[in-house]
Amino acid sequence: MSNRIENESEARTGLFAGDDPFALARGWLDEARAREVNDPDAIALATVDAAGLPNVRMVLLKEIEDAGFVFYTNYGSAKAQEIDQAGMAAFVMHWKSLRRQIRVRGPVERVAGAEADAYFASRALQSRLGAWASRQSQPLASRSALMAEVARQTVRHGPNPPRPAFWGGYRIIPLEIEFWADGAFRLHDRFRWRRDSVQGPWSVTRLSP
Repeated sequence: MSNRIENESEARTGLFAGDDPFALARGWLDEARAREVNDPDAIALATVDAAGLPNVRMVLLKEIEDAGFVFYTNYGSAKAQEIDQAGMAAFVMHWKSLRRQIRVRGPVERVAGAEADAYFASRALQSRLGAWASRQSQPLASRSALMAEVARQTVRHGPNPPRPAFWGGYRIIPLEIEFWADGAFRLHDRFRWRRDSVQGPWSVTRLSP
């Protein structure tokens, strides 16, 4: 389906050029990886609990696919429980070095087991053992108790621990993506990509700063 441009008197050029928002996002991320000092993949992930209270935390984005944004976590964590309950999430990715940000929101689905298995196997051994040891978001008696559990899981699983059933990925399939670039005197450039459904065509609108 074709995309359409709304509320623009000029074509999108330079930083904002292109007809694929996922390709544009990957390009911005590639630039950030070359220039950002720490964690260019970090996103502030926002969810909402059953009472409607918002929650936000930093996580690492692992992949920008052709149709979504993927990250991994413990399915027992607060973020996962809130995502499963609401079925929606949002995030902002900000790069101070580039003076740019990307905002995304939309429905969320779990990443298929084989894909999650492959990513888990690519992680450092200590990270895989840590995933087994951590009851993420649950009360913890002490750090020594956590390290004791890591040791126990090390003995149990050895050098090649499988992916725990309680750990996996989520894919945010956006209905909105906004690209923002800093401008002099706070006259920033903002373009919002929006669609009515995850299979629908995109419309692109320039927004006031």
